[in-house]
Amino acid sequence: MSSIKQNLTSIKSKLPEHVTLVAVSKTKPVSDLMQAYEAGQRIFGENKIQEMTEKWEQMPKDIQWHMIGHVQSNKVKFMAPYVTLIHGVDSLKLLQEINKQALKNNRIIDCLLQIYIAEEESKFGLDENELNELLTSAEFKELKNIRILGLMGMATFTEDQNQIKKEFTHLKSIFDSIQKLQIVDLKTISMGMSGDYQLAIECGSTMVRIGSSIFGGR
Repeated sequence: MSSIKQNLTSIKSKLPEHVTLVAVSKTKPVSDLMQAYEAGQRIFGENKIQEMTEKWEQMPKDIQWHMIGHVQSNKVKFMAPYVTLIHGVDSLKLLQEINKQALKNNRIIDCLLQIYIAEEESKFGLDENELNELLTSAEFKELKNIRILGLMGMATFTEDQNQIKKEFTHLKSIFDSIQKLQIVDLKTISMGMSGDYQLAIECGSTMVRIGSSIFGGR
């Protein structure tokens, strides 16, 4: 039994039923992804559109591809024919481009809005006010070829569990407040990676992005 399969089996045994596992396969060869596929994994997350597209072309077509990296507007067209979910959407401009490319491909593309919860400048995302402005704007209401499934956030890269917990809890509270407004029907909170996914689930995550614990270090 391959270690990838063992790792997957072990992680899945710890995940509650309502939590979706995205296997983060960036930089890993197709052979590694196929081991995960053969072990039953169907959702893969990549952070570079070109690499994801190459893998999509080579691999079985029942795979759901999630774009988990920062998205440049000019690259959206390359993944628009097939991408299942785009995690890191952090501006109206990007949403408009995704909508435009989805329309060209006669699709509705699911998106998560990235919320800035970390205490690090390097992270992308909207703050709570920007999120509210975006969701209540007239421009947003015109976008018919995207669907906002939920929110995504990345915690600060730190050993401090209390800080991580505070950031995850903050994202959950934003999620709950948006739900109350009933502008969009949110279903997904994507937060938690290899090092902190169990804490994220305790804080309300419904989707975790796990790479190194499945495929080994990079």
